[in-house]
Amino acid sequence: MVKRNTWQREAVREALTSTEGFISAQGLHLSLHEAGSPIGLATVYRALADLASEGDADSLQSPEGESLYRACTTGHHHHLICRNCGLTVEIEADAVEQWARQAAAAHGFTQAQHVVDVFGLCASCTATSDLAGTASMP
Repeated sequence: MVKRNTWQREAVREALTSTEGFISAQGLHLSLHEAGSPIGLATVYRALADLASEGDADSLQSPEGESLYRACTTGHHHHLICRNCGLTVEIEADAVEQWARQAAAAHGFTQAQHVVDVFGLCASCTATSDLAGTASMP
């Protein structure tokens, strides 16, 4: 079933496209509200879920369990995500693809799908963290 393209859905798509990195539904709703949109939070949730299910948005769970969304590029990919600043880098991971197929086959699974998101600290946040740690040392 194809969803019709309402002004609300288009507003969510445009706001998501103009957002750097991943954002929560609440964060996107706040951004839309601050820009003067009357769109409701429940509508933002529905639109994001629809965009994700149709492949127009990436969706992942933060380490805290919150759903985060981002306008995505086409094709299967994985992410490196900074836990501190949210910087997100799309990566291809051929070794992960091969491992997933082999692991599934070894257990009799077919048509396996997977999601791999790696959380860490980006180089900039690591440098800032290292500087803060060094500065506090006697």
